[in-house]
Amino acid sequence: MKVAVVGATGLVGTKMLQVLTERNFPVTELIPVASERSVGKEVEFKGKKYKVVSMTDGIAAKPAVAIFSAGGNTSLEWAPKFAEAGIRVIDNSSAWRMDPSKKLVVPEVNAAVLTKDDYIIANPNCSTIQMVVALQPLHLKYRIKRVVVSTYQSVTGTGKKAVDQLFNERKGAEGEMAYKYQIDLNVIPQIDVFLDNGYTKEEMKMVKETNKIMQDDSIRVTATTVRIPVVGGHSESVNVEFANDFDLAELTQLLSESPGIIVQDDPSNHLYPMPLWAHEKDEVFVGRLRRDETQPNTLNMWIVSDNLRKGAATNAVQIAEYMLEKGLL
Repeated sequence: MKVAVVGATGLVGTKMLQVLTERNFPVTELIPVASERSVGKEVEFKGKKYKVVSMTDGIAAKPAVAIFSAGGNTSLEWAPKFAEAGIRVIDNSSAWRMDPSKKLVVPEVNAAVLTKDDYIIANPNCSTIQMVVALQPLHLKYRIKRVVVSTYQSVTGTGKKAVDQLFNERKGAEGEMAYKYQIDLNVIPQIDVFLDNGYTKEEMKMVKETNKIMQDDSIRVTATTVRIPVVGGHSESVNVEFANDFDLAELTQLLSESPGIIVQDDPSNHLYPMPLWAHEKDEVFVGRLRRDETQPNTLNMWIVSDNLRKGAATNAVQIAEYMLEKGLL
Protein backbone atom coordinates (compact mmCIF):
# COMPACT_ATOMS: atom_id res chain seq x y z
CA MET A 1 0.00 0.00 0.00
CA LYS A 2 1.86 3.02 -1.31
CA VAL A 3 0.55 6.24 0.21
CA ALA A 4 1.42 9.78 -0.87
CA VAL A 5 0.97 12.73 1.47
CA VAL A 6 0.91 15.92 -0.59
CA GLY A 7 1.91 18.92 1.49
CA ALA A 8 3.82 16.61 3.82
CA THR A 9 5.92 19.40 5.38
CA GLY A 10 2.98 21.62 6.39
CA LEU A 11 1.05 21.78 9.65
CA VAL A 12 -1.74 19.43 8.52
CA GLY A 13 0.59 17.24 6.42
CA THR A 14 2.77 16.61 9.46
CA LYS A 15 -0.36 15.72 11.45
CA MET A 16 -1.42 13.32 8.69
CA LEU A 17 1.87 11.42 9.02
CA GLN A 18 1.28 11.22 12.78
CA VAL A 19 -2.31 9.97 12.36
CA LEU A 20 -1.32 7.37 9.74
CA THR A 21 1.21 6.05 12.23
CA GLU A 22 -1.10 6.06 15.25
CA ARG A 23 -3.99 4.40 13.43
CA ASN A 24 -1.68 1.78 11.90
CA PHE A 25 -2.82 2.43 8.35
CA PRO A 26 -1.05 -0.29 6.33
CA VAL A 27 1.52 1.93 4.58
CA THR A 28 4.16 -0.18 2.84
CA GLU A 29 5.83 2.83 1.25
CA LEU A 30 5.38 6.51 2.06
CA ILE A 31 5.74 9.10 -0.70
CA PRO A 32 6.01 12.58 0.87
CA VAL A 33 5.23 15.23 -1.75
CA ALA A 34 5.58 19.00 -1.44
CA SER A 35 6.33 22.14 -3.42
CA GLU A 36 9.59 22.51 -5.33
CA ARG A 37 11.18 24.51 -2.52
CA SER A 38 10.73 21.55 -0.13
CA VAL A 39 11.94 18.83 -2.50
CA GLY A 40 14.89 16.99 -0.99
CA LYS A 41 13.95 17.79 2.60
CA GLU A 42 13.37 14.81 4.85
CA VAL A 43 10.33 13.78 6.88
CA GLU A 44 10.18 11.01 9.44
CA PHE A 45 7.55 8.29 9.38
CA LYS A 46 7.54 5.23 11.65
CA GLY A 47 11.18 5.75 12.55
CA LYS A 48 12.37 6.02 8.95
CA LYS A 49 13.47 9.08 6.97
CA TYR A 50 11.87 9.77 3.62
CA LYS A 51 12.97 12.38 1.08
CA VAL A 52 10.32 14.81 -0.13
CA VAL A 53 9.64 14.49 -3.85
CA SER A 54 7.98 16.70 -6.47
CA MET A 55 4.40 16.39 -7.72
CA THR A 56 5.55 14.73 -10.94
CA ASP A 57 7.65 12.18 -9.07
CA GLY A 58 4.75 11.58 -6.69
CA ILE A 59 2.53 10.59 -9.60
CA ALA A 60 5.29 8.47 -11.16
CA ALA A 61 5.60 6.50 -7.89
CA LYS A 62 2.00 5.26 -8.45
CA PRO A 63 0.62 5.37 -4.89
CA ALA A 64 -2.79 3.79 -4.30
CA VAL A 65 -3.97 6.93 -2.54
CA ALA A 66 -2.74 10.53 -2.23
CA ILE A 67 -3.88 12.57 0.75
CA PHE A 68 -3.66 16.24 -0.18
CA SER A 69 -3.18 19.15 2.19
CA ALA A 70 -1.46 21.68 -0.03
CA GLY A 71 -4.01 24.44 -0.62
CA GLY A 72 -6.85 24.92 -3.07
CA ASN A 73 -4.90 26.08 -6.13
CA THR A 74 -2.47 23.17 -5.85
CA SER A 75 -5.38 20.74 -5.54
CA LEU A 76 -7.18 22.22 -8.55
CA GLU A 77 -4.05 21.80 -10.66
CA TRP A 78 -2.71 18.48 -9.41
CA ALA A 79 -5.55 16.35 -8.03
CA PRO A 80 -6.92 15.65 -11.55
CA LYS A 81 -3.42 14.62 -12.71
CA PHE A 82 -3.12 12.13 -9.85
CA ALA A 83 -6.65 10.88 -10.54
CA GLU A 84 -5.90 10.43 -14.26
CA ALA A 85 -3.00 8.18 -13.23
CA GLY A 86 -5.46 5.97 -11.33
CA ILE A 87 -4.56 7.35 -7.88
CA ARG A 88 -7.36 8.01 -5.40
CA VAL A 89 -7.13 11.56 -4.04
CA ILE A 90 -8.49 12.63 -0.65
CA ASP A 91 -8.28 16.41 -0.67
CA ASN A 92 -8.27 18.56 2.44
CA SER A 93 -8.63 21.93 0.68
CA SER A 94 -11.84 23.73 -0.26
CA ALA A 95 -11.18 23.18 -3.98
CA TRP A 96 -13.61 20.33 -4.64
CA ARG A 97 -16.05 20.49 -1.72
CA MET A 98 -18.98 22.05 -3.53
CA ASP A 99 -18.27 20.47 -6.93
CA PRO A 100 -21.48 18.50 -7.62
CA SER A 101 -19.46 15.71 -9.23
CA LYS A 102 -17.31 15.17 -6.10
CA LYS A 103 -18.28 13.52 -2.81
CA LEU A 104 -17.85 15.49 0.43
CA VAL A 105 -17.34 12.91 3.15
CA VAL A 106 -17.40 12.56 6.93
CA PRO A 107 -17.20 8.78 7.48
CA GLU A 108 -19.53 8.70 10.53
CA VAL A 109 -22.17 10.53 8.50
CA ASN A 110 -22.07 9.60 4.81
CA ALA A 111 -19.21 7.22 3.93
CA ALA A 112 -21.73 5.02 2.09
CA VAL A 113 -21.86 7.55 -0.79
CA LEU A 114 -18.36 6.47 -1.92
CA THR A 115 -18.05 4.19 -4.96
CA LYS A 116 -15.31 2.75 -7.18
CA ASP A 117 -15.86 5.69 -9.55
CA ASP A 118 -14.70 8.29 -7.00
CA TYR A 119 -11.13 9.36 -7.65
CA ILE A 120 -11.22 12.80 -6.02
CA ILE A 121 -12.91 12.87 -2.61
CA ALA A 122 -13.25 16.11 -0.66
CA ASN A 123 -12.56 16.48 3.05
CA PRO A 124 -14.94 19.08 4.56
CA ASN A 125 -14.09 22.24 6.45
CA CYS A 126 -12.88 21.55 10.01
CA SER A 127 -15.70 23.42 11.73
CA THR A 128 -18.32 21.63 9.61
CA ILE A 129 -16.90 18.16 10.31
CA GLN A 130 -17.25 18.28 14.08
CA MET A 131 -20.73 19.79 13.88
CA VAL A 132 -22.21 17.23 11.48
CA VAL A 133 -20.77 14.30 13.47
CA ALA A 134 -22.87 15.51 16.41
CA LEU A 135 -25.91 16.51 14.32
CA GLN A 136 -26.32 13.37 12.21
CA PRO A 137 -27.70 10.97 14.86
CA LEU A 138 -30.03 13.71 16.11
CA HIS A 139 -31.28 14.42 12.59
CA LEU A 140 -32.08 10.75 11.99
CA LYS A 141 -34.08 10.58 15.23
CA TYR A 142 -35.74 14.00 15.56
CA ARG A 143 -35.30 15.66 12.13
CA ILE A 144 -33.43 18.97 12.24
CA LYS A 145 -35.19 22.06 10.92
CA ARG A 146 -32.68 24.81 11.76
CA VAL A 147 -29.17 25.23 13.18
CA VAL A 148 -27.65 28.42 14.61
CA VAL A 149 -23.91 28.03 15.20
CA SER A 150 -21.24 30.34 16.59
CA THR A 151 -17.67 29.06 16.44
CA TYR A 152 -14.61 29.72 18.59
CA GLN A 153 -11.78 28.62 16.30
CA SER A 154 -8.13 28.01 17.08
CA VAL A 155 -5.27 29.80 15.34
CA THR A 156 -3.98 26.46 14.03
CA GLY A 157 -6.90 26.59 11.61
CA THR A 158 -5.03 29.39 9.86
CA GLY A 159 -1.62 27.71 9.97
CA LYS A 160 1.90 28.10 11.36
CA LYS A 161 2.09 31.82 10.59
CA ALA A 162 -0.89 32.44 12.89
CA VAL A 163 0.57 30.31 15.68
CA ASP A 164 3.80 32.29 15.37
CA GLN A 165 1.88 35.58 15.50
CA LEU A 166 0.12 34.56 18.72
CA PHE A 167 3.32 33.51 20.47
CA ASN A 168 5.23 36.56 19.20
CA GLU A 169 2.52 38.78 20.70
CA ARG A 170 2.71 36.92 24.01
CA LYS A 171 6.48 37.49 24.09
CA GLY A 172 6.21 41.09 22.90
CA ALA A 173 8.27 40.22 19.82
CA GLU A 174 7.91 41.61 16.29
CA GLY A 175 6.98 39.18 13.53
CA GLU A 176 4.84 38.40 10.50
CA MET A 177 1.12 38.96 10.92
CA ALA A 178 -1.32 36.28 9.80
CA TYR A 179 -4.24 38.47 10.82
CA LYS A 180 -5.00 42.15 10.30
CA TYR A 181 -5.30 42.56 14.07
CA GLN A 182 -3.63 41.32 17.23
CA ILE A 183 -5.02 37.89 18.17
CA ASP A 184 -3.64 37.56 21.72
CA LEU A 185 -6.12 38.89 24.32
CA ASN A 186 -8.57 39.41 21.48
CA VAL A 187 -11.20 37.67 19.36
CA ILE A 188 -11.62 38.35 15.65
CA PRO A 189 -15.15 37.86 14.23
CA GLN A 190 -13.86 37.18 10.74
CA ILE A 191 -12.60 33.92 9.25
CA ASP A 192 -11.82 34.12 5.53
CA VAL A 193 -13.10 36.94 3.31
CA PHE A 194 -16.45 38.71 3.48
CA LEU A 195 -19.00 37.94 0.77
CA ASP A 196 -21.70 40.16 -0.73
CA ASN A 197 -24.32 38.89 1.75
CA GLY A 198 -22.27 40.09 4.75
CA TYR A 199 -21.26 36.59 5.80
CA THR A 200 -17.69 35.30 5.54
CA LYS A 201 -16.64 32.49 3.25
CA GLU A 202 -16.08 30.25 6.31
CA GLU A 203 -19.65 30.88 7.49
CA MET A 204 -21.13 30.01 4.12
CA LYS A 205 -18.96 26.88 3.94
CA MET A 206 -20.66 25.66 7.11
CA VAL A 207 -24.07 26.31 5.58
CA LYS A 208 -23.50 24.65 2.21
CA GLU A 209 -21.29 21.79 3.39
CA THR A 210 -23.75 20.75 6.11
CA ASN A 211 -26.54 20.43 3.55
CA LYS A 212 -24.34 18.44 1.16
CA ILE A 213 -22.88 16.05 3.74
CA MET A 214 -26.19 15.38 5.48
CA GLN A 215 -27.89 15.12 2.07
CA ASP A 216 -30.75 17.35 3.13
CA ASP A 217 -31.16 20.87 1.72
CA SER A 218 -34.14 21.50 4.00
CA ILE A 219 -31.84 21.95 7.03
CA ARG A 220 -31.43 25.70 7.49
CA VAL A 221 -28.06 26.75 8.87
CA THR A 222 -26.80 30.16 9.91
CA ALA A 223 -23.27 30.69 11.22
CA THR A 224 -20.96 33.22 12.85
CA THR A 225 -17.32 32.13 12.82
CA VAL A 226 -14.78 33.65 15.21
CA ARG A 227 -11.01 33.28 15.68
CA ILE A 228 -9.81 33.05 19.28
CA PRO A 229 -6.30 32.96 20.85
CA VAL A 230 -6.21 29.18 21.40
CA VAL A 231 -3.59 26.87 19.91
CA GLY A 232 -5.49 23.78 18.79
CA GLY A 233 -9.15 22.86 19.12
CA HIS A 234 -12.27 24.45 17.68
CA SER A 235 -15.34 25.01 19.88
CA GLU A 236 -18.93 25.63 18.77
CA SER A 237 -22.10 26.83 20.42
CA VAL A 238 -24.91 25.16 18.49
CA ASN A 239 -28.66 25.78 18.77
CA VAL A 240 -30.71 23.08 17.03
CA GLU A 241 -34.43 23.22 16.30
CA PHE A 242 -36.09 19.86 15.59
CA ALA A 243 -39.36 18.95 13.89
CA ASN A 244 -40.07 16.48 16.71
CA ASP A 245 -39.78 16.82 20.46
CA PHE A 246 -37.09 14.99 22.43
CA ASP A 247 -36.43 13.58 25.87
CA LEU A 248 -33.12 15.09 27.01
CA ALA A 249 -31.89 11.91 28.75
CA GLU A 250 -32.73 9.83 25.68
CA LEU A 251 -31.02 12.36 23.38
CA THR A 252 -27.89 12.33 25.57
CA GLN A 253 -27.84 8.52 25.50
CA LEU A 254 -28.22 8.55 21.71
CA LEU A 255 -25.19 10.84 21.34
CA SER A 256 -23.09 8.76 23.74
CA GLU A 257 -23.80 5.62 21.66
CA SER A 258 -23.03 7.29 18.31
CA PRO A 259 -19.70 6.68 16.54
CA GLY A 260 -16.95 9.26 16.99
CA ILE A 261 -18.66 11.13 19.86
CA ILE A 262 -17.70 11.47 23.52
CA VAL A 263 -20.35 13.08 25.72
CA GLN A 264 -18.94 15.24 28.54
CA ASP A 265 -21.99 16.64 30.25
CA ASP A 266 -21.82 16.76 34.03
CA PRO A 267 -22.30 20.39 35.10
CA SER A 268 -22.35 19.53 38.82
CA ASN A 269 -18.73 18.36 38.48
CA HIS A 270 -17.76 21.14 36.05
CA LEU A 271 -17.33 18.58 33.25
CA TYR A 272 -17.86 19.90 29.74
CA PRO A 273 -15.93 19.81 26.46
CA MET A 274 -12.87 22.04 26.15
CA PRO A 275 -9.94 22.18 23.69
CA LEU A 276 -7.84 21.01 26.64
CA TRP A 277 -9.64 17.63 26.63
CA ALA A 278 -9.86 17.33 22.84
CA HIS A 279 -6.15 17.93 22.21
CA GLU A 280 -4.62 15.06 20.15
CA LYS A 281 -7.91 13.13 20.25
CA ASP A 282 -9.85 11.92 17.22
CA GLU A 283 -13.32 12.15 18.72
CA VAL A 284 -15.87 14.96 18.78
CA PHE A 285 -16.71 16.06 22.33
CA VAL A 286 -20.28 17.14 23.10
CA GLY A 287 -21.74 18.70 26.25
CA ARG A 288 -23.72 21.56 27.86
CA LEU A 289 -26.82 19.75 26.58
CA ARG A 290 -29.94 21.68 27.56
CA ARG A 291 -33.30 22.71 26.25
CA ASP A 292 -33.71 26.12 24.70
CA GLU A 293 -36.46 27.46 26.94
CA THR A 294 -37.51 30.16 24.47
CA GLN A 295 -39.09 27.85 21.91
CA PRO A 296 -40.26 24.23 21.55
CA ASN A 297 -38.23 21.24 20.29
CA THR A 298 -34.94 23.14 20.50
CA LEU A 299 -31.59 22.11 22.00
CA ASN A 300 -28.46 24.01 22.98
CA MET A 301 -25.19 22.11 22.79
CA TRP A 302 -21.44 22.74 22.93
CA ILE A 303 -19.16 20.86 20.50
CA VAL A 304 -15.35 20.70 20.63
CA SER A 305 -12.81 18.84 18.51
CA ASP A 306 -9.12 18.92 17.61
CA ASN A 307 -9.26 20.77 14.29
CA LEU A 308 -5.96 19.37 12.98
CA ARG A 309 -7.05 15.81 13.73
CA LYS A 310 -10.78 15.11 13.25
CA GLY A 311 -11.11 18.47 11.52
CA ALA A 312 -8.49 17.54 8.92
CA ALA A 313 -5.95 14.70 9.14
CA THR A 314 -8.00 12.06 10.96
CA ASN A 315 -11.07 12.54 8.80
CA ALA A 316 -8.95 12.11 5.65
CA VAL A 317 -7.31 8.95 7.00
CA GLN A 318 -10.72 7.59 8.05
CA ILE A 319 -11.92 8.05 4.47
CA ALA A 320 -8.90 6.03 3.29
CA GLU A 321 -9.64 3.36 5.93
CA TYR A 322 -13.24 3.08 4.72
CA MET A 323 -12.16 2.80 1.09
CA LEU A 324 -9.64 0.12 1.99
CA GLU A 325 -12.28 -1.83 3.95
CA LYS A 326 -14.70 -1.66 1.00
CA GLY A 327 -12.07 -2.73 -1.54
CA LEU A 328 -11.86 0.70 -3.18
CA LEU A 329 -8.08 0.99 -2.67
